[in-house]
Amino acid sequence: MARLTEILNLAQERAQQMKLPYEGALTPREAAELLQLTSNAKLVDVRTRAELDWVGRIPEATEIEWLAYPGNTSNAQFVQQLKHSVSSEAMLLFICRSGARSSAAAKAATDAGFADCYNVLEGFEGDKDANGHRGTINGWRFNGLPWSQG
Repeated sequence: MARLTEILNLAQERAQQMKLPYEGALTPREAAELLQLTSNAKLVDVRTRAELDWVGRIPEATEIEWLAYPGNTSNAQFVQQLKHSVSSEAMLLFICRSGARSSAAAKAATDAGFADCYNVLEGFEGDKDANGHRGTINGWRFNGLPWSQG
């Protein structure tokens, strides 16, 4: 329980420092650890179906597109789909490719009344390296956290 509190405090401190409009910001390792420490935590992957199919999936994640592929059009049903997929009492950990869409999703969920929303910094693929490639310096996959292809 002490580790759970420690992770949540770190995430909440980051959110305050970054002036985020939701509960907290987690590293991928912290998010994975939270998923192990509490059954109340739910990972919500907001990447497109194409990204999930071509790049990889996180086991047991709830998948709800923030932007639809092709065209990157906004998913007008996002909040409604979220309400049908997870409990309003759940701790929601949002993840995308690099952390931007998941930040927007965490804000939208917070605005819709979900009280315990966190963004997974770095996302699934992480930041771009000096050559413009993802997956080489940070992110969920880079950290060796559970995922599958196909």
